[in-house]
Amino acid sequence: MSQKIAYQGEPGANSDIACQQMFPQMESVPCASFEDAFDLVSSGTAELAMIPIENSIAGRVADIHLLLPQSDLQIVGEYFLPIHFDLMGIPGATIEGATEVHSHIHALGQCRRLIREANLRPVIAGDTAGSAREVRDWNDPTKLSLAPPLAAKLYGLDVLATAVEDNPSNTTRFVILAREKGLPSRDLLPGQTVTSFVFRVRNVPSALYKALGGFATNSLNMTRLESYMVGDEFAATMFMADVEGHPDDPALGRALEELAFFTTEIRILGVYAANNFRAGGPAGA
Repeated sequence: MSQKIAYQGEPGANSDIACQQMFPQMESVPCASFEDAFDLVSSGTAELAMIPIENSIAGRVADIHLLLPQSDLQIVGEYFLPIHFDLMGIPGATIEGATEVHSHIHALGQCRRLIREANLRPVIAGDTAGSAREVRDWNDPTKLSLAPPLAAKLYGLDVLATAVEDNPSNTTRFVILAREKGLPSRDLLPGQTVTSFVFRVRNVPSALYKALGGFATNSLNMTRLESYMVGDEFAATMFMADVEGHPDDPALGRALEELAFFTTEIRILGVYAANNFRAGGPAGA
């Protein structure tokens, strides 16, 4: 039996493509929500989950910074996927005869030029591939979809225009989640490594500045730092960070030790091999 990897979205979505490219031997399992994908892994129904965490244009993926720290899952890898959208409709549909284009809000925002030039009315859908399925089901030539190329094949749609995204460098970073009981040792990750963690600073002046000082003095490269509010407390701020290195490395070990002096909470979300994309390699490799 093949192992399973869960993702949020419908078949043909970018998350599905990421699963198939990175884990072609696994069975991709679509989920209605991120919570459902997390639950499949937590329950043991799926071995892994492929979760988008940030996009080079749209920024942070909503809700992941809240769901991940509260889960019992760990980040065990990352994947960078180039994002491309095709304009598609039912057989016989044309751009000139269409009046609406349906897709996820981020996809619509990343294809503004085409939408404007074709004089189409954008309609928000819950999912890119889901909008392709809906266009097929409506069987209406005036309604088109912006979706990944795989969706056209799955739902029998005609591709009216390819690679219509405004920015050809558009890339989404995914993290791979698994049920892990302990962090991998440095011996198991001899190459370039990323450590992801969240922390809450003490509510004192210059706390964040002091908390991050150890990373500067130890010459560590922090590749991501984002803040978000905790619950409805405006005074309680959590930070999610990615830093190059392994906690077993002396430099990162010292920085994390110094971080602890100025925080009330630290949790490592995962330690994993850095994708080649970080070193200038192609996305999707």
